[in-house]
Amino acid sequence: MAVVSMTGFARAEGADEGISWRWEIKSVNGRGLDLRIRLAPGLDRLEPMVRERVAARFSRGSFNVGLATASVASGRRYAVNRQALDSVLELVAELTRGAKLAPPQADGVLRVPGVLEAAEAEETEEERQRRDRQILASLDQALVALGETRAAEGARLAPMLAGHLDRIAELAKEARALAATQPAALKEKLERQIAEIAGAAGVTPDRIAQEVALLVSRGDVREELDRLTAHVAQGRELLAGKEAVGRRLDFLSQELNREANTLCSKSSDLALTRIGLELKAAIEQFREQIQNIE
Repeated sequence: MAVVSMTGFARAEGADEGISWRWEIKSVNGRGLDLRIRLAPGLDRLEPMVRERVAARFSRGSFNVGLATASVASGRRYAVNRQALDSVLELVAELTRGAKLAPPQADGVLRVPGVLEAAEAEETEEERQRRDRQILASLDQALVALGETRAAEGARLAPMLAGHLDRIAELAKEARALAATQPAALKEKLERQIAEIAGAAGVTPDRIAQEVALLVSRGDVREELDRLTAHVAQGRELLAGKEAVGRRLDFLSQELNREANTLCSKSSDLALTRIGLELKAAIEQFREQIQNIE
């Protein structure tokens, strides 16, 4: 599907011995590929691989990629911080010296923050690489899910874009039909104006024909309408294609707008000007929609 949105969100989770992790990825509109990556402490080494994976799947969008980790308590080993324990016992002995207080219980001492610590097992290079592969595999899952959400949003946008192109084509057709009546209308208008001018009785039909031809030439919008029709056909081809089309559709909307502006500037008829303004409005709606297309 050629029409893919730049808006989406995805999440993927995983776990290994002693640790769990969660990827969250959000993408919104962007002129190019913009990545903001926040990784859990100690995993900054993964950033180049994260960038490579995102760039391999997407060509445009502003991405926020986050990786959070948490320790898994099951099976964890603990060790006593001897220095902290000695400090606590010395303080207890000082406070209880000369006082008839019961000696501290072991469970109470162990609850003092810093006395009991989780024993971090030494991780081998092989274990680290294996865990990195698992974390990156979860990232791949999140990227696949993100691609699916962007494609689904694009599928909803495609009929809207096609509808705007249909409206532009319809207005161009109306403008063409109206432009075909312009020479006769201009001649009638010019004859009426000449008749109102004092002493204009001597103006010949040939002179009137010359003036009409000049006005028609200046106000001829057939080229603009031909280009509008060609641009609409190109837009439909892009929507039916298989490649990313956001940038090309954006350029096409600029060309459409240029032709509509020229049509309005050439028009000397209120009805044709009205159609030109409606064309500009339809093209602007088209342009706004494609700002979200990859």
